Amino acid sequence: MNATVKDAASLLSVSEKTIYRWIKQELVPFYRINEQYRFNRAELLEWATSRRMGIAPDAFHEEVPGDSPLPELTTALETGGIVYRLGGSNREEALSRLVAELRLPEEVDRDYLLKVLNAREELASTGLGDGIALPHPRNPVLLHVTKPSITLAFLEKPINFHALDGKPVHTLFCLISPSLRAHLHLLSLLSFVLRDRKFRALIDSQGSREQILAQLYRSVKKTCILPHRTGSE
Repeated sequence: MNATVKDAASLLSVSEKTIYRWIKQELVPFYRINEQYRFNRAELLEWATSRRMGIAPDAFHEEVPGDSPLPELTTALETGGIVYRLGGSNREEALSRLVAELRLPEEVDRDYLLKVLNAREELASTGLGDGIALPHPRNPVLLHVTKPSITLAFLEKPINFHALDGKPVHTLFCLISPSLRAHLHLLSLLSFVLRDRKFRALIDSQGSREQILAQLYRSVKKTCILPHRTGSE
């Protein structure tokens, strides 16, 4: 999973000089091993997708063989469900309460998942800004789930999630996916709909399940994002 600077430049369709500049500015997730820069491929693709950057067309080729259909955002939210008044006075407590609420197969180790989510936050906060955070595992494949899901959770009170804008978080979207390809697809769709004014208004006002799902469906249609374009917007 360790990618070189050259690999990273190829995956993101940029020059190696650009990668080095991002490293210097600490914009891109990287590791320094034996005086050389290395990247986690999953983290790199996730980072680029969340920022709507161009990604090489074959970047996802090895993740899911064949023509496996990509998940729909509305279906993923229906699977994961919506939670209101999630407790917790800090990030760790909120994540613990969240994991307890997730609709997961019995074989999934929730204690392990909680450790994974906390580790992901320690690496870099998933707080997007404006009160929204997207907690998720660094490597979706490790959980061995078969169906992707998104759980929307409204916090009982805003908490510090160490988001870049410094604002407390009031809403969580937890992504659980069986593959990196499905994860990045859902992340891409979600990043688009969160820019939709009507959908954001419903999130900020903590609308009903019916209202949120109905508006989500309309917002997804409005984006005109087709599955085969995922990761190359």
